[in-house]
Amino acid sequence: MARPADDFDLILVGGGLAASLIAWRLALDRPDVRVAVVERDARLGGRHTWSFFDSDLPEADRAWLAPAVAHRWPAGHEVYFPGRSRTLSTPYNSLTSEALDAVVAPRLGDRLIVGEAASVDREGVILADGRRLSGHGVIDARGPRPTAHLDLGWQVFLGRTLRLTQPHGLIRPTIMDATVTQTGGYRFVYLLPFDARTVMVEDTSYADDPTLDRASLGARISAYVRSRGWVVEAVAGEEEGVLPIALDGDIDAFWAEGPPVARAGLRAALFHPVTGYSLPDAVGLAREIAGAADLGSDSLRALTEARSKRLWRERGFYRLLNRMLFRAAEPRQRWRVFQRFYGLPEGVVRRFYAGGSTPLDRARILAGKPPVPVAAALRQWRETGQGSSA
Repeated sequence: MARPADDFDLILVGGGLAASLIAWRLALDRPDVRVAVVERDARLGGRHTWSFFDSDLPEADRAWLAPAVAHRWPAGHEVYFPGRSRTLSTPYNSLTSEALDAVVAPRLGDRLIVGEAASVDREGVILADGRRLSGHGVIDARGPRPTAHLDLGWQVFLGRTLRLTQPHGLIRPTIMDATVTQTGGYRFVYLLPFDARTVMVEDTSYADDPTLDRASLGARISAYVRSRGWVVEAVAGEEEGVLPIALDGDIDAFWAEGPPVARAGLRAALFHPVTGYSLPDAVGLAREIAGAADLGSDSLRALTEARSKRLWRERGFYRLLNRMLFRAAEPRQRWRVFQRFYGLPEGVVRRFYAGGSTPLDRARILAGKPPVPVAAALRQWRETGQGSSA
């Protein structure tokens, strides 16, 4: 008997990075699994660029992601601070939503369902137009939801991809140019040179609140472009975001709220606490789900909750650093924390971004006179808070 068109082995709610990678990995490893993705837009991934260092992922994962990696810079990357500039050798990669959609959407075909989820439960999804989709397994991957149980700062950014009249002269990405005026928090400009005359210029701040003032950020980008002597021929694209930066929280209470379904991505608190990078966690979760014996809702809930809680507890050190950044440092002096960090050996920096800092790395990061008031730093050290496990 033919299976009903609205009945699936797995339904992924939300078509962002996490859901797209789960669907892709299952298509590679278990093509017999009937996967549907519910996405309110007609394209997967929205309008985003996700980046990662080679050292963030095992070689096997970098290999299967390669078709969606639109740009790779083998010559490493750069950082700039007042009194310090540095080139680091670790290659850098950017995966774009356009490339992700081009790879994953054809694998889904008509199982990429355009619609907004009105409700999600263990047995399926009801769409805003009244349609009901049934699934043996359901994963909610619709991005972060408001919560009182996580103490968060924010990474607020606006990026514009610009086509210039003349070559920009950049060889490799600039991860942080913090020589810009510091306003309201740690601010830096992020540069991705896509070709000789095309560059993404992103103005980013580590801010205390999640307000995104598009006009102000756009003006900052324009001023920065002028300061480099660049002349814009055309704006080729724009993206924006407000990413959570984890300071503290009760991860058990976080998972106890909301419907008892599996979660992925930012909705599962799966992101690097300091950088907000979510791609390595999304890759790891996709791998684990593809290898799971049971893709039913109860098993997936247990799997995603356990992974989220384990990583949260392992990353208490990074949340401690965030509390020092946001609560011990004066907002306009926060850049000094990163300037000091980028004076450490490259291996320490590399493992930090990968979320794999060793005990010795942690000692080196904390050693010496802190670039924040000592009394404030000690207070944050003592006040670890519930669920920090720092």
